[in-house]
Amino acid sequence: MTSVLSNPINPPAPALEPLTSAQVAGLDDPELLSQCIVEMPTGSSMRRIGLGLSGMYCAACSITIEDAILRVPGVKEVQVQAASQRARILLDPARTKLSDIVNAVQRAGYRAWPDAAARAGNERLLERRKLLWRLSVAAFCMMQIMMVTTMQYVAGPQAIPKDLWNLMNWAGWVLSLPVMFFSCGPFFSGAWRAARQGHIAMDTPVALGIAVTFITSTAATFGGQAIFGHEVYFDSLTMFVTFLLGGRWLESRARERVTQSLESLLVRLPEAVDRVIANGASLADITSAQTESIAISSLKHGDRVRVAVGQVFPADGQILAGKTEVDESMLTGESRAMPRQTGQMVVAGSMNLGAPVWMTVERLGPDTRYQQIVSLVQQAMTEKPGWMRQADRIAGPFLWGVLVLAGGAAIAWQFIDPTRSVWVAVSVLVVTCPCALSLAAPSALLTAAGAMAKQGLLVRRLDALEALAHVDRIYFDKTGTLTEGELRVVGLVTASSRHDVSAGLSAQEAERWQMAAALASHSQHPLSRSLVKAAQDAGGWPGQSWLDVREHAGKGVEARDQSGQILRLGSRHWVLEGAQQADDQWSAALVDARVWLGARTEQGELVPLSLSGFVFDETFRPEAGPAIQRLAELGCQSALLSGDQESRVVAAAQHLSSHGEITVARAHATPEDKLQVIAEAQAQGHRVTVVGDGINDAPVLAKADVSIALDQGAALAQSQADLIVLGGRLLGVPLAVETARRAMRIVKQNLAWAAIYNLSCIPLALMGLLPPWLAGLGMAVSSLGVVMNALRLGAFRS
Repeated sequence: MTSVLSNPINPPAPALEPLTSAQVAGLDDPELLSQCIVEMPTGSSMRRIGLGLSGMYCAACSITIEDAILRVPGVKEVQVQAASQRARILLDPARTKLSDIVNAVQRAGYRAWPDAAARAGNERLLERRKLLWRLSVAAFCMMQIMMVTTMQYVAGPQAIPKDLWNLMNWAGWVLSLPVMFFSCGPFFSGAWRAARQGHIAMDTPVALGIAVTFITSTAATFGGQAIFGHEVYFDSLTMFVTFLLGGRWLESRARERVTQSLESLLVRLPEAVDRVIANGASLADITSAQTESIAISSLKHGDRVRVAVGQVFPADGQILAGKTEVDESMLTGESRAMPRQTGQMVVAGSMNLGAPVWMTVERLGPDTRYQQIVSLVQQAMTEKPGWMRQADRIAGPFLWGVLVLAGGAAIAWQFIDPTRSVWVAVSVLVVTCPCALSLAAPSALLTAAGAMAKQGLLVRRLDALEALAHVDRIYFDKTGTLTEGELRVVGLVTASSRHDVSAGLSAQEAERWQMAAALASHSQHPLSRSLVKAAQDAGGWPGQSWLDVREHAGKGVEARDQSGQILRLGSRHWVLEGAQQADDQWSAALVDARVWLGARTEQGELVPLSLSGFVFDETFRPEAGPAIQRLAELGCQSALLSGDQESRVVAAAQHLSSHGEITVARAHATPEDKLQVIAEAQAQGHRVTVVGDGINDAPVLAKADVSIALDQGAALAQSQADLIVLGGRLLGVPLAVETARRAMRIVKQNLAWAAIYNLSCIPLALMGLLPPWLAGLGMAVSSLGVVMNALRLGAFRS
């Protein structure tokens, strides 16, 4: 193999030039390394960084790059994804420099840089332009050679004088030189890079076939007929190269569409922002304060920034002045513009659509929600399921088998028809190249991840898509997952009656509610906030003048009014403290109340008629019912697995059963109980998904076959999840199941098509029925076909 690739007619591409001292200094800047970090494993000094790559033409290139990077001291783990041309590297920053990794990649013949979607897009555009030039040269030379050789095919050697026949062969040789020196560059350089690393790439059989064809045809043209025969194949050679380059160019455009949907999330932040110069300016003067344009990297916490219409918010923060509408579709999947005004929060990466606003910077860089999403997207773009990594490793032995098969075919045809021996060997080399097989799965999975990201679903682990496609049982946590994070006030209870808030309240009842809300406004307890919000929605409350307000942790709020009366708002036992008779009398009447309101005289005696109770209920997410219904239509059983009281869990199941069947797997469950339920279901042969959001859900999320967390949940729950639903949109769960099933169907279709193509064409090539140009066309069409089939996922909408 090395002797062919070292042929002076087409010298192998050398390794790229080493980095200059200035480039090394720039790459080893600690700030640049910190920007490349996409993950910091808990309890470890290791860091995971992302790199963009260029020069990859097949899946086998990923093995060459992985092995080159693994030789760098301090590198523990590498994953290279050929479809997205990205790498994720786990390294020890104390031992490894970024320049060492980039140098290692460039010595292997590829390019690398700190991961940035804009740079990646530019590099791929340059590669496609070069590829188009190579294709144009090959196509032009092919047409000229075909015009020359057409006369040879039509008239034959008997009708054409020998000297003219030789002149035509020389013309074909001259016209094939640009194809060999320029157009075939990617095939020879790819094969040489792999050979230098001790591997065999998918370009190897193609490069070997091209080299053998050219050498044999050249020898036959210049007097070597005794050894190589009289046949020349310059027409087949140039046609073969043209078809291969045409297929590779079309394939590169299709693969660009595969990665663009994910990369669109990575380039949202602006390069420069308008910072208010006088940070001490009052809020009233901030709209007229002068601004200066600075790089986003110079922003600091507390800076005040002006965001114009059409600009992207550079950081998470609070609006100081102005009212606008914000497009958060790239971050939450919500297509509608969301209103934002003074005092409300905005997130980095969202776009200002309505009017200029002024904001204060509260979170920057990796602390922002946007950067956390970017980290997940980068992981998805470099993730390779275990079975795909194994397939990449098997590619090497398979390609060696291809070379052996081609050599055997050449020897066999020496005895059948020596003039067709080279022709058959080249056809076998080309038709057995497993390019389509290597693209079958990654193109579909990455397209699926991109389509899901557009609809507010982030895939952290591509393996999960395969498992999700076979899920038949889904367990939901109740509180915070199927329900909103806040409770709502549904009733006001007195000793004699219960009043539904939605049906309206009497003047006396409304007065009690307003008094309770005035007290609750001095507390940050979730129930107090819900009570205040409900009162505000109902029109607010008149101003209250308290002489003394105190909040007692775990009990409630106590205040004294102008008349000296003491009011308490909080738990039943605290409000009724020291009033046993009242406690007994009111326990049955206010059994459903979560918050109590009571008044006491200056002497501390309870005023019985002042007692009121407020009943709260959970608010189900609007999409909870439709999500359960859609999952039932997909054949998935839904069940509740909650740590809440059994009565509330059962009531929730009954409420949701109107949309679709949902059972109670277990209520009042501890994390250990939840693990037991999941283990029992898996032992029965079920493929299980768990949807949760709390810290106590983290163990069961790790145990499930597929785990899904809401982005509004605890960080620990998100760290254990395979998928994250942005914006708490529960309809994303059935959408994920549906997309995963479609993705795996397309993977199977791609694998079946690639296998049928290879298994049907190999016998034809061995029997001499498949010329090299047709083998090249088939190889290009098969690779393009699997990528185009995968792109159907991008157009899918639930």
